[in-house]
Amino acid sequence: MSGDLYRLAMTVLHPGYEGTSAPEWLRRALGEGLGGVVLFARNAIDARLVREFRAENPDVVVAIDEEGGTVTRLEVVEGSSFPGNRALGVADDVALTERVGRQIGRMLGELDITLNYAPDADVNSNPANPVIGVRSFGPTADLVARHTAAYVNGVQGAGVAACAKHFPGHGDTVTDSHLALPTVHAPREVLAERDLPPFKAAIDAGVRSIMSGHLLIPALDPSVPATLSRAVLTELLRGELGFDGMLVTDAIEMQAVADMFAPGEIAVRALNAGVDAICMGVSTEEIVYEIRDAVVAAVRSGALPEERLEQAASRVRALSGWYAAQSELRDKARLDVDPAVGLEAARAALSTAGSAVLDRAPLVVEVNTRLNKAVDPATPTGITAALISLLPETAIVRMDPSGELPRFDERPIVLVVHDAARHPWVRETVAKALAARPDVIVVDTGIPAPPGGPTHVATHGISRVSAQAAAEWLTR
Repeated sequence: MSGDLYRLAMTVLHPGYEGTSAPEWLRRALGEGLGGVVLFARNAIDARLVREFRAENPDVVVAIDEEGGTVTRLEVVEGSSFPGNRALGVADDVALTERVGRQIGRMLGELDITLNYAPDADVNSNPANPVIGVRSFGPTADLVARHTAAYVNGVQGAGVAACAKHFPGHGDTVTDSHLALPTVHAPREVLAERDLPPFKAAIDAGVRSIMSGHLLIPALDPSVPATLSRAVLTELLRGELGFDGMLVTDAIEMQAVADMFAPGEIAVRALNAGVDAICMGVSTEEIVYEIRDAVVAAVRSGALPEERLEQAASRVRALSGWYAAQSELRDKARLDVDPAVGLEAARAALSTAGSAVLDRAPLVVEVNTRLNKAVDPATPTGITAALISLLPETAIVRMDPSGELPRFDERPIVLVVHDAARHPWVRETVAKALAARPDVIVVDTGIPAPPGGPTHVATHGISRVSAQAAAEWLTR
């Protein structure tokens, strides 16, 4: 039994790793039954890399966060070919959302990636939310539910598993769970009407995976975060909502849970709560084997029932088996190339006010709001690059939150901001710029404040195509 138990424990572990090639310890772990690998931009992702994983374990669940928009791992250098959720929600065309999801699924299928940690099914009901924002389809349950189902249908229609996150809803928070434990104070009735419908829609659409959020929700369980709560994950998600697919944690090194327990204890508690896969965004050989040994020890001591571990491992294998059975869908999706859909969606999402047209190269001032930790730090807004492609003499100045606006000259000024609705200092910067130059053009790549100047463009997200759509409109 001992060898089988170690293999079961390895099956439920899904780590990320540093570096551009698979380290030796990861290869060895895959051969010992490691159930999953999580990919990030830092890993230099290509089909060859995935083949190396599958050579060690053909059934490995290869996962990635490829939401589109601000969260991309495959297109981080130039920006995503697809606008993110908020832009899709603003366009509010579920057929368009499904087409985008299908193309993202097609892109992942070509790399033999099993699982996309998307869509974000959170209802961004709190405008001050620091980590969801434009990653959500919008602020209302009905809108988010419709587009969550469409996105799931698109990705899974291309033969790649989708994952709705962050159950039971990260939208009504003012804390980033990467940094601390958020609390959702809403009563159960509000949660049922506002936060749960998108997850129910995903389940009804056949979503293969759901990711738990590191959230304290006293109305559901006042004692522990949702990731560690049997009341939230087994009684609510499994029992009431009827989900029987693979349930994966958000990354367990996030401070929301890492400040509470050691990695091995987090894993054991999560498995007892009903989780099937333990996601580690940043991991090492020592941490992976430490967690494996903690899970094995918990089974041997009776703290974790062996049948619960077996059930979790079987759900990981079931997702892998589902993916293997979708090869025909992936073959069809490879032929269904829809190269214009990203730009089409970005144009549909563009909100504009005013009539200014750039007829000569501007000075672009990028006001650098610090993005949250879910966003790769190399992700560009893309606005300047898009304008340079149309007006080659375009110049750029980058301004940090503590910085000052540059001295304006006679050139047109384009002020690029992010989430002005959430940041008073950004709104103050816009006001100062308009006081100095009333003809400043403001482009907001996040959740915008009401237009404060004569010309305002809102892309509702960061992506290469969103930037292109904005640049086209400004130079029309």
